Amino acid sequence: MKLNHINLGVTDVPQAVEIFERFFGLRQADGMPRTDAMTFLLDDADSLISVFRARDVVYPKVFHIGFLQDSPAQVRAIHAQLTQGGFTVPAPRENHGRLTFYFDAPFGVVIEVESFLGGDAQDGREEGS
Repeated sequence: MKLNHINLGVTDVPQAVEIFERFFGLRQADGMPRTDAMTFLLDDADSLISVFRARDVVYPKVFHIGFLQDSPAQVRAIHAQLTQGGFTVPAPRENHGRLTFYFDAPFGVVIEVESFLGGDAQDGREEGS
């Protein structure tokens, strides 16, 4: 069975689209609407994320979406891009064999960016840790 899509309620659709496209490489799904109220985005594997405007976005505390990267360097690069983009994002940390960070996106969704650490765990360690 194949997952068809994930639907996200967000407070600001254009802001969500800008962040998803700019920092996470998502792209508009061909032939699907793109308005201030809704849009449909695809990832590199053509998985669909529908994004709909909602007034009160409330997700359970543990809810988040995750973007898996090929290397710890990519995790650090996305973190740097978000920081340079003006967002406050906790530094990446090692956790259970991964380098990961969580981003509380301003449109109401928590986003995790992670990569598995290679054979050398030093690759993912923060400076001075």
